[in-house]
Amino acid sequence: MTAYVFNPTPTVAVPVVGRSECFPVHRIYCVGRNYAEHAQEMGHSGREPPFFFMKPADAVLVVDAGLTVALPYPSLTHNLHHEIELVVAIGEGTSDGQAIPVEQALSYVFGYAVGLDMTRRDLQNEMKQQGRPWCIGKGFDHSAPIGPISPAAAVPDLMHAEISLMVNGKLRQQSQISQLIWNVAETIAQLSNAWTLQPGDLIYTGTPAGVAAVASGDTLEGSISGLTPIALQVQ
Repeated sequence: MTAYVFNPTPTVAVPVVGRSECFPVHRIYCVGRNYAEHAQEMGHSGREPPFFFMKPADAVLVVDAGLTVALPYPSLTHNLHHEIELVVAIGEGTSDGQAIPVEQALSYVFGYAVGLDMTRRDLQNEMKQQGRPWCIGKGFDHSAPIGPISPAAAVPDLMHAEISLMVNGKLRQQSQISQLIWNVAETIAQLSNAWTLQPGDLIYTGTPAGVAAVASGDTLEGSISGLTPIALQVQ
């Protein structure tokens, strides 16, 4: 039996729709600028090669079905942005260095969920201007809210689903999953060229246009057709 100098942090886990077991989180990968209109509003255009950044597993904030969960306003920022996203949960891993062909990629998916990639936009922009990594703008505490994961078989038509975010009852973001520049299978294949994917990995697949700031007291309601919606209130 292994002895530790202190008790290990409990495994981060996300509820699964219709099952008693939870989904244990391994890593969080995020895709940048994966909707054309969002890429344009951020000053970019075209189908550029996908790029990725990561969040720590304990950035997850579980949003249980039917509840409005408190989202703490993070420190150091005055420009906290919402980014609604489809989250892909990986259920099967690969061996070291194994690249996944696009045509096989969806077989590695366990399920899907609604998520938010919360962003300290002012800190991210500052790091970009200085040519420094912008982890501080993306990988902070509670920066990865996520709802319950629906098994893939329960949402067979997900790639044609609508994705949207309401803030204080007003529509902020809206698009279709079919508008992803790099679809789910292509994203998984690209990721597998750079990292060894493992069961428990989450992939935040990118956000549509309409990202904007939120303030304390704002209520966020995110939805994707066929998945459990999420609701949060910024504290």
